[in-house]
Amino acid sequence: MIRLSALYRFPLKSGMAEPLEAARLDELGLAGDRRWMVVDAETGRFQSQRALPQMGRILARENAAGGLTLQAPGMPRLEVPLPVDGTLRGVTVWRDSLRVPDSGDAAAAWLSELLGKPLRLVHVPAERARQVDTGYGLPGEKVGFADGFPLLLIGQASLDDLSARVGRPLEMLRFRPNLVVEGSAPYAEDGWKRIRIGSTEFRVVKGCSRCILTTIDPATGERSPDREPLATLQTYRAREGEVYFGQNLIHQGQGELRLGMAVEVLE
Repeated sequence: MIRLSALYRFPLKSGMAEPLEAARLDELGLAGDRRWMVVDAETGRFQSQRALPQMGRILARENAAGGLTLQAPGMPRLEVPLPVDGTLRGVTVWRDSLRVPDSGDAAAAWLSELLGKPLRLVHVPAERARQVDTGYGLPGEKVGFADGFPLLLIGQASLDDLSARVGRPLEMLRFRPNLVVEGSAPYAEDGWKRIRIGSTEFRVVKGCSRCILTTIDPATGERSPDREPLATLQTYRAREGEVYFGQNLIHQGQGELRLGMAVEVLE
């Protein structure tokens, strides 16, 4: 039987993962996933571990008031209130531009000190979210600050196969998935078109193209000097100039996910 073996959300884009026992699906994916983002203070362009690997050491968690609690080594804990629409900032995520609430000067100063450049923190409410690329999604299907799709799934067997090829155990969090499944063959998810977990159906819409971020140790923020696992992935998972590992999903409606749930392949 294929089952859901791990659930992760990332409250802050490129921040530390939050492992979950259960999660609610809302209109943008896992509730609270990638709803906050760090941007360049001047240009509004999103920042990530690709250029700032130490972002992976930021522990960001939603607080009871709907805001964000920020922690990092050597920094004081900071409580960031949920911003209001009154202070909007133009930001870009890849090719998408949008206007979203800015989280204020205290958060900006905290992040700028930690990461060594002028930065701002922004939040995306559901009504300001981006349209999923209509080459893969339907009109009205939205995504927050994730790179392109609401959810990312990886099979545990796929990671185990990659680890064997690299010659050392690899952490799943190098690949920053929301859903991990076990009980399937390596890369079985490549052939899925529709699945169901609990009462929720998901469309498997596109392989996830990988980048240098996979070479960053999620515990230390340091890059692998041998460029692994990207170097090995390029030997057998490359096509049309991209390297693929994992599958992007779009969920059909809202629901609840819990570890251990059966994963049914519908198509």
